[in-house]
This record gives sequence, structure tokens and C-alpha cells, in this order.
Amino acid sequence: MKLFRIRGGVDVEHRKELSSEQAIRVMAPPSRLHVPLQQHAGVSADPVVAPGDRVLKGDLLAQPQGAVSAPIHAPTSGVVLEICERMAPHPSGLSVRSIELEPDGEDRWGACLPPIEDPFTADPAVITARVAEAGVVGLGGAAFPTAVKLGLGARTPIDTLVINGAECEPYLTCDDRLMREQAGEVIDGVRIIAYTLKVRDIRIAIESNKPQALEAMTRAVGAIEADHDGRIVVVAIPTRYPMGSERHLVQLITGHEIPARRLPADVGVAVHNVATARAIRHAVRLGRPLVSRVVTVSGGAVRRPMNLEVPFGTLVSDLLEACDGLAEDPPARLLAGGPMMGQPLPDREVPVIKGIGGVLALSWGEIHDGPSHPCIRCGTCVSVCPCGLVPFEMVQYVRHDRLDDAAALGVRDCVGCGSCAYACPSHIPLAQYFHYAKGRLNAEDRDRRKHELMKRLAEGRTARMEKVARAKREALAKRKAAAAAKKAAEAAKAAEAAKAPAAGDAGAA
Repeated sequence: MKLFRIRGGVDVEHRKELSSEQAIRVMAPPSRLHVPLQQHAGVSADPVVAPGDRVLKGDLLAQPQGAVSAPIHAPTSGVVLEICERMAPHPSGLSVRSIELEPDGEDRWGACLPPIEDPFTADPAVITARVAEAGVVGLGGAAFPTAVKLGLGARTPIDTLVINGAECEPYLTCDDRLMREQAGEVIDGVRIIAYTLKVRDIRIAIESNKPQALEAMTRAVGAIEADHDGRIVVVAIPTRYPMGSERHLVQLITGHEIPARRLPADVGVAVHNVATARAIRHAVRLGRPLVSRVVTVSGGAVRRPMNLEVPFGTLVSDLLEACDGLAEDPPARLLAGGPMMGQPLPDREVPVIKGIGGVLALSWGEIHDGPSHPCIRCGTCVSVCPCGLVPFEMVQYVRHDRLDDAAALGVRDCVGCGSCAYACPSHIPLAQYFHYAKGRLNAEDRDRRKHELMKRLAEGRTARMEKVARAKREALAKRKAAAAAKKAAEAAKAAEAAKAPAAGDAGAA
């Protein structure tokens, strides 16, 4: 099929051979699971269990709060030890409310949700509700509640479904292995998504450096060809980072450019990850909530890189131990995600959550740890930026704390892919500067909205107080007028009474 041009991007050293031939292994639950209540974009879930409670695999641990939230389920059977604050898998090292669970070693499933045997005759709203109830979120990294995206079909016309199997980040192979080993389940999930969104044009995008995944997915599509009437097309896309960015994937597949700070749905497209499709299939067909995911554990410091099906709440230290530990300890860098957009981990004693598809322990030979040099204004960062920005100018404004000027140049539109920093001959950490700038600008926006809200509340209170005071003055004036009228009436009545005897005396005379 025709592919459209997209700007920028870089050719990276993929290093996928470290784990790409390692079949997915199911990891047994460790001795302790630390399950955060915030594993998704939106509001944290609220616990429904207490210390001492026994739970089975898949039982509800925490319920969602608000429209953008997701429930949390037990990754295995065991006993709830406590609900406490634990370090989050985030560079800040801040704590997050978590449930500590002691597995009993039996890994017994509880009473699952009732399966929807034929999802293609069910009401799409029922499927959306099931996906929400199962706690499915986007497994490509954003961890946005999937039910919210599925609900778009009822409100926004969606004409194209793009399934993201690009997996363009170096080292990561979890989606590749999933497509190779469980292509049928992925395709079934894709069809359920398409049915729910009422979409007939389906494109599964896989980078051309994954020939076995392309073959497996094409074969799985062919197995159901009579059912889908050729609607599903597996597309080999160029191997170039950041091809897996949903904004650029949509443009490559459809030719539609998503406006700045808008969503794919605004151009009639929905994008879902291949692992998300499989999770949807499990929720709908089997009634199983999302309690684990495939994680690539790789990097030059890892003794035996693997792809592991990991229960949520497993500590990174347990993952590394399952891979026979580290050949270089401590590693030069420990990341959650890929090396381009991944987040540094503050410690090994942090848990795997729904949005983590990779844990990388990089050796010193795999990173550049030298100093940065002054910008030579070569323009390389401009040529590789997939968003058409001018990084070398934006970074000067950020360095001098002129964030409004950086915003005027489009720093908010940066997708954080890191292509500019990767290509920079001066090794300037451009992406980190832009992350900082966006964080500061977002904080200033929150402060401004808070100030405006407080101002509106204060103005509203002042208006209410004035209204109350005016009502009091009017009531007082009415009482005074009524009192004066009463007094005048009494005076008039007294005067009339005084006149009556005088008139009687005059008649007698």
C-alpha cells in the first residue's frame, strides 16, 4: 500500500539481537509484590482491600476514581500485607501509594469476569465497559485507559484503525516476540477493537526489520480472511526511529498530519498497540483482567537478556535476578523503557507497572557519558526533528530561562523522541532541556489556572457577599418603611380619634 512521507528521524543502532531470539518466558511471582495504585494516566485507584485479606489472582484490589482512571487487580493469589507508600518507578524517586502482597505460590485465579463468547454480536458499549472493568490501559508506554479511547467510536467518527507494531526503540523486542508467538490472539483483539469502534479500514504497521513478526501476523490475518473481507492489511514500514510515534505513524499510513496538541481521533484515526489488542482479547474472550505484561530485560550489563511475562508489582531487582543478574554491577544506566525515550530508574527496588515494556541495564560502553560542548549551529537537530522544530534555538531560550520564547518556537509540540540529542555532534542533552521546559510551562499553566480559579472564587464570594449585604439593606429599608408607615397610620388613627370627641362636644353645645 502507499506510504506517505514523514520528516526527520534517525537511524539508530538497534541492538535487538540481544533478546529478539529469546522466546517469552512466564515469570513466577517473587516472594513479594509491591503493586502501585497509580499505574495509568489519570487519577489513582482507591483500595478496596485491607491488610490481612486473602485474594486470588485477578481479584479487585483498587477501584477507579473518575472518568480517566483504571482498576488494579491482584497479579497472583496471596495475602495483603499492608497498604503503604513505596518508591515509584520514576526518575523523581517520589513515593506512591501501593499494596504489598505476599504470594502463596499457588497462582490461583479467582472468579473471572463472565466471558463475552461472541463479541461481534455484543453491544460495543458492553465491550467498552468490559475493557474498563478489566483495567486495560495502553501498553505502548502511555498507559492511557483503553476504554476511554474505545468510547471515542460512539462520539467521534473513526474511519481508520492503526495498530502499532513498529517497536522502533532500540533493545526492545517484547512486541516483536508477542507478534511472532501469539499472532492469532493479537489479530482477534484487533478485530474486537475494530468492531467496537465501527471501523472497517485496519492497518497493522510493523517495521521491516521484523520479518518473522510480519510473516506471523500476515499468516494470522490470512486465517480469518473470509471473515474480514480484506479489511486488515499488514504493512511493512521503514526501519527508522521514531517510526512508532503515533503522530508520525498516522501520517505515514494515512497522510493525515495531526495538528499540534490534538489527538489522532481529530483526523478520524484510532491507534492501539499490539500488546493492548491482546489484553483486550483476554478481557473480552476470557474475562481476565490485566495483571501482567511482556517485558524486555536487556542491555550490555545484563548477563542473559530475556522477554518475560511479568506480574505487576515485581521489583526490577527480581527481574534482573531472573536474567542471572548483572555482568557489570552497578550498570552505567538503569532505564524503564527504551534508551531514547525511557526514564532513568532511581533504584532497583521499584516495581514493574502497566506502562513499562522494557528494563535496560546499560554498560559504560553503550552510553556517552562525556561532557557536552558548545552548539556549533550545524542544523543537524533541525534536519532530524520529526516535528519540524528548531531545537538549537529552543535550547538557548530554555538555558536562559526564557520559557515563553521557547514556547513560541513550539517546545510544547516536542514529542520527546530524543532524535535531536542522539544526532547532536556536541552531545547537548536537548531532549532533557525540553522535558524540563515543558514541565516548567505546565507547572506555570497549573499555577495560572489555580490563580484564575481562586480569583473567580474570590470574585464570586465578593459578589455573593455584596448580594447578601444588598438584600439586608433592602430588607432593613423595607422594615423601616413599614415601621414608618405603621407609625404614620397610628398617628393618623390617633388624630382621627382625637377629632371625634371634639366634634361630639361641639354638637352638644
